[in-house]
Amino acid sequence: MAYTCKNCGAVADAPGHLCNPCGEAENCSFCGSHKVEHSHMCKDKLSAMKYVCGGCGRVAMEDKHLCKPTPIG
Repeated sequence: MAYTCKNCGAVADAPGHLCNPCGEAENCSFCGSHKVEHSHMCKDKLSAMKYVCGGCGRVAMEDKHLCKPTPIG
């Protein structure tokens, strides 16, 4: 299922990749936490992030999940 950001209209396969997702809740694929919020960031998930959004500050593993991606590091 695709999720859509209520702020900028970006689309992603998981709600954690969007700053304000609209779609069904699901378990975190990294820690298994149930019904995670869009701001959920477990330790394993944070270490896997490679990009940060220059617009909203969200982080993601792939640049396509952010509005204004900038490499971390």
